[in-house]
Amino acid sequence: MNGAALLLVEDSPEDAKLIASALSRVVAADQVVHCPTGEDALDYLFARGRHTARAKEAMPRLVLLDLNLPRISGLEVLRQIRATEATRLLPVSVLSASVEQRDVRAAVQRGANSYMRKSLDFVKLSESMALLARYWLELNIPPPSPNHLD
Repeated sequence: MNGAALLLVEDSPEDAKLIASALSRVVAADQVVHCPTGEDALDYLFARGRHTARAKEAMPRLVLLDLNLPRISGLEVLRQIRATEATRLLPVSVLSASVEQRDVRAAVQRGANSYMRKSLDFVKLSESMALLARYWLELNIPPPSPNHLD
C-alpha cells in the first residue's frame, strides 16, 4: 500500500497514544500517521511543509479528526478537506469528547462521514476504534481517486 492507511489528527499525546494502541488490532503502526495540529494535518494532506516529500496522490483511506485542535480547529480542517477536489471524497470520521448536538451538527454539515465520541474507558475505546477501522479500511469501498472520476 502506498502511503498511510489512516491519518490521526489529535493534539493530546495521551489520547493519540490510546487511540493508536486501540487501532493496533486492525491497523499496523506504520500505517498510521499522527498529526498533532490542524495545520500539520493539512500540510500532510496537501504535501507541504514538513510533508513535502510525501507522494501527493497517496492519500490515507481514513482521517480520524479531533474537533478541539489548537489554532486551526477540526471543523476548519474538515472545511478545507471538503473544499479541495483532491480530498473532497476522503472519508473523515470525527472523534470528540463532546456529544453536544451543535458539535455533531456542525461536523456533519461540513461533511464528516461519521461522528464518534471518545470513550474514557480504554476497553470501550479499543472496541470502537477496531470497529471503526474495520469498517472504513476493510468493508467500505473507497471512492475513486479524483483522476478516475467520470
